[in-house]
Amino acid sequence: MPFHLHFDESDLLRCRFALSPLWETQAAVRTLLRPGQHGYHQPWLRRIRSAAAGLDLAPLRLLMPESGHNPDFLSPPPVGPYTSFEEEIAGVRAIDPLLIREDLALALTDQPGALDSPAGRAMLADPARTLRELAALMEQAWQVLVEPDWPRLRALLEADIAYHSRRLAEVGFARLLGELSPQLSWTDSTLSLVGMRGRHSRVLGGQGLVLMPSVFAWPDVVSGYEPPWQPAVIYPARGIGSLWTQPADRTPQALARLLGRARADVLCALDEPAGTSALAHRLGLAPSSVSEHLSVLRAAGLLTSRRYGHQVLYERTPLGIALAVPEHRAPE
Repeated sequence: MPFHLHFDESDLLRCRFALSPLWETQAAVRTLLRPGQHGYHQPWLRRIRSAAAGLDLAPLRLLMPESGHNPDFLSPPPVGPYTSFEEEIAGVRAIDPLLIREDLALALTDQPGALDSPAGRAMLADPARTLRELAALMEQAWQVLVEPDWPRLRALLEADIAYHSRRLAEVGFARLLGELSPQLSWTDSTLSLVGMRGRHSRVLGGQGLVLMPSVFAWPDVVSGYEPPWQPAVIYPARGIGSLWTQPADRTPQALARLLGRARADVLCALDEPAGTSALAHRLGLAPSSVSEHLSVLRAAGLLTSRRYGHQVLYERTPLGIALAVPEHRAPE
């Protein structure tokens, strides 16, 4: 049975995009605990295995049932579009411990045997201590699992938001939802999500909705958040298929001779909007060199740029696409 979110006019005015390093951290923990379910992330899992072995994830494992409720307070929706991990975890530490007991109990109930286990009973007996310990563990997980790759992940998430923000302006909210995921649909002021277990309906009541792309959510779309948290829909970000792999050389020799190898590589690497740092990391070039190539390509009419948050994102113009994308080029 689909999960339904019921909107009124005021909710539509309060829909927004955001990214959350705290959400990515708890989702990375879930990926680590269930590696067989996440084929796209196998290169990352192999790389962080040794460092992750030093983390005691048992308390988080207890609160992450295979299906059912996960505690909302561990990663509440960010209050702004560019909230840092430090700001988010400070917000978690400031939560009233009395508010988390029911949240804990729901998760423990959905994890077989957890509610009556010694660890589960200890969590419920002292929510303040539980909150402190879980916040500290989430901070450790961030430092080990996510922070080393955060510039790359953030660039992908910001590019996703930039793309879908533009699509929202082009096609409207109802069509955008279907583009975010085939699990989402819009009918008669109701957003339906197919495939999510648990409760089946929620009235937004003027709170609006946060749309959050996620690297580690794939292949699922996740929704929920009970009051007092703002409702959210977390969907798989675009471009994760090549996130952990180095792309094969896709730059045609003719284009390399025309533009120069490095400049042509920059143009061909922009399948998604990206910033200077992300391109430099992807191509193994100095950021200063990438910045120079981007400036030349933009001046030649092959790229366009726009500021998004703290960085400038570049993407190909129709002329740039004609040069870089195989189906738009004549045979060499």
